[in-house]
Parts: sequence; C-alpha cells; structure tokens
Amino acid sequence: MRQQPNLVFIGYVEKVEGNAARIKVRSEFCEGLDKLDSFSHIIVLGWFHLKDTPKDRQTIRVVPKKHHGAPEVGVFASRSPSRPNPLGLAVVELLGIEGCTLVVKGLDFVEDTPIVDIKPYLPRADCVVGAKAPEWTAAGPPT
Repeated sequence: MRQQPNLVFIGYVEKVEGNAARIKVRSEFCEGLDKLDSFSHIIVLGWFHLKDTPKDRQTIRVVPKKHHGAPEVGVFASRSPSRPNPLGLAVVELLGIEGCTLVVKGLDFVEDTPIVDIKPYLPRADCVVGAKAPEWTAAGPPT
C-alpha cells in the first residue's frame, strides 16, 4: 500500500483588493522566498478550501461557468474548483515581497485560500508554443 502524502500549507491568501492580492507565507518557510523577487511571474498552487466537500470532490462532469457556450466536459478538461482534489493553479505577476508577504497581480483565489506551493514561472519551460485548446476556452477569463 502506498503511503498517504502529508500536505502542508505554506501560507494563505491574506487579502484581495481588485486585481492585487497579498499572500502571507508562514514564518518557517519565509527563507524559501530568497531571490524569488528576481522573477516577474510566479506559479501559485492553492487549496480550494470552500470546495473541499464530499459533494464537490465527487464532481466528474462540469459545464465551465466562466466560459460562455462551453459544453459539458470531464472535470479534468476544466478549471473547475469542484474536483477530486480541490487544487488551484494561478500564474501571477509578482509585484513585490514585503518580509514574508508576496504582493501579486492576477490571483483568482479568495481570501483565506490555503497556499500549497509557490514556483517561479520559467518562460523556457512553462510557455508552450503552438499549444491547442478547444475554441470555447477563448471566451473565458485568463485562468
């Protein structure tokens, strides 16, 4: 039998104001932010705690709500927060670091969202030239 993972939240979304947000990193992980400010963008992984219910975790098919005209699709073909593991991903602009707090632009998580991980955005590795997606995805938000 495989060992169950031990998921540790490294921080939380402290505040959201318009298109800007503040992510508070727990003090024991603060040193891990060293040199992160040399990147213009970062990848933030969050836990959609408001969708961490038995019903939401059983969601297998969805109609993407933020994409007008989207068909019903399997949950793994969507960015729905209702899914077996309510993990969210956002690529955001890093505006600054104030102690253990990241100031970012473009985060689509709500206040108090637990943060699972933060990674630097690497254009060489993270941008896929010529990637394809269904036409209905063009009608929605960036994430």
